[in-house]
Amino acid sequence: MSVSIVSTQPFSDQKPGTSGLRKKVPVFQQPNYLENFVQSIFDSIEAPKGATLVLGGDGRYYNRSAIQVILKMAAANGFGKVMVGQGGILSTPAASCVIRKHKTFGGIILSASHNPGGPDGDFGIKYNGSNGGPATETVTEAIFAKSKTISSYCILDAADVPLDTLGTSTLGGMQVQVIDPVSDYAELMESLFDFAAIRALLQGGFNIKFDAMHAVNGPYAKEILEKRLGATLGSVMNAVPLEDFGGGHPDPNLTYAHELVEIMYGDNAPDFGAASDGDGDRNMILGKHFFVTPSDSLALLAANATLVPAYQKGLAGIARSMPTSAAADRVASALNIPCFETPTGWKFFGNLMDAGKVTLCGEESFGTGSDHVREKDGLWAVLFWLNILAARKQSVEDIVRQHWAKYGRNFYSRYDYEGLPTEAANGLVQHLRDNFAALTGKQFGKYTVANCDDFSYTDPVDGSVSKNQGIRILFTDGSRIIFRLSGTGTEGATLRVYLEAYEANASFHHLDAQVALAELIQIAMLVSELKQRTRREKPTVIT
Repeated sequence: MSVSIVSTQPFSDQKPGTSGLRKKVPVFQQPNYLENFVQSIFDSIEAPKGATLVLGGDGRYYNRSAIQVILKMAAANGFGKVMVGQGGILSTPAASCVIRKHKTFGGIILSASHNPGGPDGDFGIKYNGSNGGPATETVTEAIFAKSKTISSYCILDAADVPLDTLGTSTLGGMQVQVIDPVSDYAELMESLFDFAAIRALLQGGFNIKFDAMHAVNGPYAKEILEKRLGATLGSVMNAVPLEDFGGGHPDPNLTYAHELVEIMYGDNAPDFGAASDGDGDRNMILGKHFFVTPSDSLALLAANATLVPAYQKGLAGIARSMPTSAAADRVASALNIPCFETPTGWKFFGNLMDAGKVTLCGEESFGTGSDHVREKDGLWAVLFWLNILAARKQSVEDIVRQHWAKYGRNFYSRYDYEGLPTEAANGLVQHLRDNFAALTGKQFGKYTVANCDDFSYTDPVDGSVSKNQGIRILFTDGSRIIFRLSGTGTEGATLRVYLEAYEANASFHHLDAQVALAELIQIAMLVSELKQRTRREKPTVIT
């Protein structure tokens, strides 16, 4: 075996975002494309010789091929050991768990999260630091800068490494340890939650349905929910990870998890339903004929945290992304703990958790987590809910409605417009910026605009400033309309419109969210000129 130094040309579009680099599979299959980005990572993180790296992904198409390339490049770049998930599988929260438990230098996670897979689908790659969380902006900017100037990469000339058998082999001077992708994570979950109480709940006639969406969390859910906790066999559906996610879109929302939704809203519905996404870090929670918004879910977990062994002593604080509803703020106020409003992106939560400022955090985009790892964690959220249900012995709907009665209800919805022409999406956002002054103080029916801004965040830990994080139209009664361009897609632009109205009066809590938000929806369409500018009559997804 020998090391080859391959001459290459940089690619100008390899800019990693908050979730790493995401492109279509054929883009990654271009000669030297993946190699350039991996070498840019290795050149930027300055790992000491002999360092240990974690490697794995969500099992989507091109996962195995990319892992073989990365292993050979890691060996050529002086790493001493790589811990890789069996079959190339590691959920994103499990990768964070392994990095933290084994104190590795960091890890490379292969995933495009909730985006579709397959030969013409999406693929992604990101580096997580030694704290188990997504790389800081300093690191991602260094990777991007290097990718624009790279002229060569190092790779070992060697045969592929067997990935399906547990154990250790050598690749050049580097060890490759194929690990059980589930065991460390399952052990961590058992240390956090009251497994005995959950087991008693599930074995006492409480029925659940978990949709793994043919994505990475299937093996994790089978092991934890069915094997360790005794849920009825078949409680985990679509449990086998497939390279194309069975032709589905592995995004756990009411649109794409329609199979689970039909079960939970049908006759003889189970008591509890949940789904997770492609790489296992998102979650959707359902009761019988009842959907729990991610914003409400975060607030409910915070309000009931002391029922869970790991959080019995209370919470240091809560953090939510700016577009997430203020439901968690009301819980934080009642608990007399801080609630931080951050830009979208888990790395902002990581800073707060590393500093001991927060314990729980969440995003409206179906991501919830805590300081047990440094990523959002779908199955953790499901276990948290099951622990609460076991302790309170009430239905999902009853628990949520009692929460609203105590704290009030934040009616909330998100409209996604996917695959928009980039020019039209950018023009809409600029139009809003240009009209801040004209909108401020303007009255729309019962709503009066108090202020408009483009959200800016100063990190209380490192002092870094993140600007232009989303357009906010704030009303005098606490209602909000937010417009934000998302970086999670790979084609065109995705515009997200967030709508929120607070209602303290319990007599209105029965209303459907779309009914309660109807006037705000009209205002959002009017001020943004969305239909005229995008030629879209309706959103791609409503959640």
